[in-house]
Amino acid sequence: MRLRGAIICFTLAFGLFLSALARDGFDTWIDRTDLPAFLSDTSVEVRDRNGRLLRAYQVGDGIWRLTPGPVDATYLTLLKRYEDKRFDTHAGVDALAIMRAVGQAIWNGRPVSGGSTLTMQVARLLEDGTTGRWSGKLRQMRVALALERRLSKEQILELYLTHAPFGGNLEGVRAASLAWFGKEPRRLTAAQAALLVALPQSPETRRPDRRADAARAARNRVLARMEAQGILPQAEAQAALTERVPATLRPFPALAPHLADRKRAQYPDRLLHDLTLEADAQARLELLIAQAAREAGRAMSAALVVADAKTGEIIASVGSPEYAADRQGFIDMTQAIRSPGSTLKPLVYGLAFDQGLAHPETLIHDGPVQFGRYAPRNFDGQFRGDVRVRDALQMSLNIPVVKLTNALGPSRLMSALHRVGTRPKLPTGKPGLAISLGGIGMSLQDLVQLYASLARGGQGVDLRDDLLITPTETGRVLSPVAAWHVSDILAGLAPPRGAPAGVLAYKTGTSYGHRDAWAIGYDGRHVIGVWMGRADGTPVPGVFGGDLAAPVLFQAFGRLKSAFDPMPPPPAATLILGAAKLPQPLQRFEARSNTTSGNRPSLIFPPHGARLDTQGEALTIKLRGGQAPFVVLANGVPMIHGMQRREFEITNPGQGFSQLVVIDSAGLSDRADIRID
Repeated sequence: MRLRGAIICFTLAFGLFLSALARDGFDTWIDRTDLPAFLSDTSVEVRDRNGRLLRAYQVGDGIWRLTPGPVDATYLTLLKRYEDKRFDTHAGVDALAIMRAVGQAIWNGRPVSGGSTLTMQVARLLEDGTTGRWSGKLRQMRVALALERRLSKEQILELYLTHAPFGGNLEGVRAASLAWFGKEPRRLTAAQAALLVALPQSPETRRPDRRADAARAARNRVLARMEAQGILPQAEAQAALTERVPATLRPFPALAPHLADRKRAQYPDRLLHDLTLEADAQARLELLIAQAAREAGRAMSAALVVADAKTGEIIASVGSPEYAADRQGFIDMTQAIRSPGSTLKPLVYGLAFDQGLAHPETLIHDGPVQFGRYAPRNFDGQFRGDVRVRDALQMSLNIPVVKLTNALGPSRLMSALHRVGTRPKLPTGKPGLAISLGGIGMSLQDLVQLYASLARGGQGVDLRDDLLITPTETGRVLSPVAAWHVSDILAGLAPPRGAPAGVLAYKTGTSYGHRDAWAIGYDGRHVIGVWMGRADGTPVPGVFGGDLAAPVLFQAFGRLKSAFDPMPPPPAATLILGAAKLPQPLQRFEARSNTTSGNRPSLIFPPHGARLDTQGEALTIKLRGGQAPFVVLANGVPMIHGMQRREFEITNPGQGFSQLVVIDSAGLSDRADIRID
């Protein structure tokens, strides 16, 4: 008896030893599995400010393969219950499912059901392997067991949701949902979820657009089984049976294609680009630009930029009417360098206001004038004599603005453009007087950035299209008073027929030779720029910014939002007077001769950029040069006039930033920006 007991114990021990060896050998075999790469290429995605897909790019040989993102819970439940109900508990291979499949095949003489788990399907998808051969099935089991040891269940499920085939060039549940239903997979109907469960089993023979009957039958089998298992309520399952299967593949979103291409080229390593654009506004404005270009005539192009003036965020960017060869639609006209026509005139007037050269009610003579060999002419060739500066800007007269540019100096205008963050291009190395009439190169986006500074009271801001870019302000280009005067004048322009008046500060422009038609405007919140013309620069006779682009500008505001945001009130220091009540040097603008420019007044105290602690007492002013009597303005308000001395006191303008301007009897001036604590 003792010997028999010893033999039994030895046999059991030896059996356990052999089992351990087999187990260890099996574990070693699994651990040595050469796994395929997990990280397949996925589509580069461009999204709007709310995470909505604007555009995606294909991978490989034209494959749509997107990262899954949030997926509907009902779909995940149906997928597991129909394909692999023990997915959350098995180790990669479901022995019960395999034995059931083998038994059914023996009983029926043919395969009836498969025993593949979702993990085995992932193994096949990663290796692009077969399912029918035993060697292929054995390889899938080995890879599946290895995957389960190295990845979590959530990671394995995500691989399936990324790689599962759904017909044609669609891989992954998100690509399938967008293509078949035109929606993200985060919320699916029961019928849609069931169809997406059924398609990967035989994606080509069940393609809804080619085999609608087969697709419907496969979907209905999923619904019937889920109803039988109590996963779907009977009423919901029966209602899902009546839902139509999609008849066509929907195109993937392709909004803002020019900007999307630009961001992809700028950041080639990024898979996800989150932009500041708003998808619905972008879509509406793309339709508007396409319609406007069609109505303008054959070969006409158009572009548009919308920005939030407060934040600098670009809300919409339309580079051309169609992203195609027609109308040279592949050219991004928001970035193209073109002549801005008269759209820089408001900046010239604003600088003149700040320099004490003029006021909106100042009289300026519109008559023949010549600067060396340059003799500017008005667009219509006529002269209007004495006009108010306000009227000169509203009528977009050329001679008055050239006079002001000459008084300011073209370099001051160029400096202002650089200070606000734009990148103007000069046809020659040195700026001339013609830059105020469009003799310079600017992009539509740069012009929108310039006008955003007007909408912000003279404070510039960098436009940004990427949510990862930190908002930044550029330099101040105008004082709040000067910026308000400019806005007030532009808001007084007559609107296009049928458009509301006084709600939009806007300016139109037409470049030399009728090559470019512009309209740029802003309300209390947004600024929009519109360009129209031919992308190749061919002249378009008879085209004017006021006739062609201005109506599109007002329509763009209408499609952007339901109502205009009100314009801000005038700053407290704004001087609103008639011409007769202005200080004498501001009543009429007189051209400055070079003989007097050497005796220009200089404000030596306080110096430009000074920070003073005055304790609320009067502010001392010290001047050098110029011709008495003098006028001193603080933030556009006359503080003293008729002053004969060069050292005197003025009333303290108060805490904060202030701009001091001194004007002599010859109309020459100097300026200093200071801060009083």
